[in-house]
Amino acid sequence: MASIPVYRWWLAPDGLATVRQLRALGLRPGGQDVVAQIERPRRRRGPLVAYLYSIEKAKPVRAMTPAKWAALAKANAARRVCPECGRDAGYVIPPSLGACANCAYPDEQRAA
Repeated sequence: MASIPVYRWWLAPDGLATVRQLRALGLRPGGQDVVAQIERPRRRRGPLVAYLYSIEKAKPVRAMTPAKWAALAKANAARRVCPECGRDAGYVIPPSLGACANCAYPDEQRAA
């Protein structure tokens, strides 16, 4: 198994970028293999690792189609509907509550 080069934080050579850096440039890895990795040491845990990809081999980000925009809007709208009362809460319902604030805390709503 071939090993990849490991660089220290901030010391990676030019021409390599993380996925987030590629996205900021309007690019994506496009199926290429990881070229290298960078590690940032931490005191009490293992190092933080980020994988690097070649900017030259990166492909442009695919454009969103109208169907993808519609599917994304539908998914976000579904996150706003309370499963208990069925109303649009006006905000994304937190998974920790599982329901809108009125349904999650009915006693506090009556007191107010």
